[in-house]
Amino acid sequence: MSMEQKSAFITIIGRPNVGKSSLMNRILGQKVAIVSNKPQTTRTRIMGIYTKDDTQLVFIDTPGFHKPRNELDKSMNKAVGDGMSDVDAAVLVAEATAFKTEEITIPSAETELIDELKRRKLKAVLVINKTDLLQDKARLLQIISAYSRRYDFSEIIPLSAKTGDGVEILLDVLDRFSKPSPHYFDKDDLTDQPERVMVAEIIREKLLRLLDKEVPHGTAVDIERFVERDTSAGEPIVEIEATIICEKNSHKGIIIGKNGATLKKIGSSARRDIEKFFGIKANLKLWVKVKEDWRNRQGLIHSFGLD
Repeated sequence: MSMEQKSAFITIIGRPNVGKSSLMNRILGQKVAIVSNKPQTTRTRIMGIYTKDDTQLVFIDTPGFHKPRNELDKSMNKAVGDGMSDVDAAVLVAEATAFKTEEITIPSAETELIDELKRRKLKAVLVINKTDLLQDKARLLQIISAYSRRYDFSEIIPLSAKTGDGVEILLDVLDRFSKPSPHYFDKDDLTDQPERVMVAEIIREKLLRLLDKEVPHGTAVDIERFVERDTSAGEPIVEIEATIICEKNSHKGIIIGKNGATLKKIGSSARRDIEKFFGIKANLKLWVKVKEDWRNRQGLIHSFGLD
C-alpha cells in the first residue's frame, strides 16, 4: 500500500428523478445504480466506488427525500438519514429545468435537504444537472445565485449527466474532500452491493420501465437462487431464479401479460443487462407471486432486505 492513499465518502442527495443515479453511472462508466424516470427507484443505498490512482471516492446514493406514506417509505427515509451520517461531503443534485416561471423558487423538498445540510454542518457541492436541456444560459446564473443565497456550497457545478459535460470538473472538486486513509475497496470494485441485490435491482428497473405507473411500486424482487457454474463446454454461466412479488391479483395479470408476453419481455431485457454486468452468460427464470399489502408488513420488508 502506498502511503499516499486517500479516501472520501460522499453522499448523493436530491429530489426523486433529478438524475442522481444517472450521474453515478456516468462517473463509473457502468450501470450500477438503477436508472428509471419514475420516482422512488433507489431503495437501498447503492454505493458506487470510483478509484483513480491514489484516491478512492465511495458514493452513497440515497433515496430522494419524500413524505413517508407507508412503512416502506419510512424505512427508505431512514436510509437517507443514515446516508448523511459519517460522510465527508454531500452532493446535492438539482436540475436546471425545474423552474418554469421567471421567479426562481427552490422546491420545498430541496430546501428541506439544505436545512438538513445546515443542521449537520456538512460540506456540500451543488450540481445543477440537465444543463444540456437549458436553452438560455443566462438563466443558469439566476439559478446559481438563488441556490447560493440559501447555502454556502463549497462549489456549484453545472453539468449534464447525460452528455458527461462537467463530470470531470466535479470529480476534481470531490477529490479535495478526500483524507489520507487506506482504500476500503479493491480498485476494481464498483459497488459493495452483493450480487443478488444488483440482480434484483436490474429486474426491478425493467418492471419500472415496462409497466404502468401504478404497478411497480407495489413490487419487490426476491432472488431465490443465484448459482455460478461451468457449462459442459467449460464456459461460466450464472443461473438465477427470481420471484416478483406484487400486491394484487390484477397486478399479477399485468406483470405476466397476455400469454406471458410482458414477463418474457421483462426477463429477456433483464437477462441482457445481467450478462453485461457480470460479463458472462445468464439463465433467468421469473415467477410472479401475490402478497397482499406487503409494503405495510415490516416482516416482509425485512425479508426483502429493504430496511
